[in-house]
Amino acid sequence: MTDLIVRKLDFAFAQHEVPFLWNPENPAFSSMANAVSFLAIGFEKMIVKMILQTKGRITDPAVAEEADAFMRQEGQHSTAHRAHVRGLIEHYPGLQHTLDAVIAEFDLLTKDKPLEYRLAYTADLEATFTPVFKLMLDNDATLFAPGDDRVASLFIWHFVEEVEHRSSALIIFDHIVDSDLYRMRMAPSIFQHVLKMVRLACAGFNQHVPLEDRQVDSLSMFANYRRGQKLRALLPGLRPADNGSMPRAFDHLPLGEQLVALRGIIRSQLPKHDPTHEKLPDLAGKWFQRYADGYDVTRWYTAPAVGS
Repeated sequence: MTDLIVRKLDFAFAQHEVPFLWNPENPAFSSMANAVSFLAIGFEKMIVKMILQTKGRITDPAVAEEADAFMRQEGQHSTAHRAHVRGLIEHYPGLQHTLDAVIAEFDLLTKDKPLEYRLAYTADLEATFTPVFKLMLDNDATLFAPGDDRVASLFIWHFVEEVEHRSSALIIFDHIVDSDLYRMRMAPSIFQHVLKMVRLACAGFNQHVPLEDRQVDSLSMFANYRRGQKLRALLPGLRPADNGSMPRAFDHLPLGEQLVALRGIIRSQLPKHDPTHEKLPDLAGKWFQRYADGYDVTRWYTAPAVGS
């Protein structure tokens, strides 16, 4: 029996304006997280269709139950991120084009790529989430706490549930495809596509969100873009795009923690990787306990204590 719990949460994005710069102390992270919302909608739509296509190929009841719970968790993530993005689009209507473009790219992937490739895509990307999200959740005091509590709580919920179902995508992939070699061979094109989707979202932010609202160049998270901008500033006759400053979201985090996350990402793509044994963020355990106790996790930093 699967241990996954499908939680339906409402972050009240419709009640009042959703700020693009939801963490004013870290505009670069605000932009990065917003891009995750756009990516999540397209990616999780692909996952739901993919799992539905596996129904006739999963022969183990335990794997079938895991796949169903995984799909339903991802469906809830997509619903919540749609509400977040809908709030952004209300203030910046041009972002609808950005969302449509991201979804269209994932729809094309569903149409053009075989089930095996999409299973590898999901397994490879999901395997990176535990080390990446551990880095973020371990530093929630600067990345999440200073921001809009609805947006911060959305991402904390999403990230701890990614930690919760960290093994699901690999379990499904191994049951149907069972080829580490195939998964590793597909990894370069998979992560190229992921970066293309994030870049598509960030370019949309630069185009449709005024600089005074985002405060940074949303494409600054890409090292090759930063290098290109600096090179253009040095070459006669060329001018860098005037999209704002180029800080990185994690510049203030300890280098050692960033390197641990990087090693975890690399390890996640190796043969026989088992996410079960990954070191987990302490915040995840605290979140699950608070949820079980009836705490309002949709207001992670501002909700009153249970029983108060």
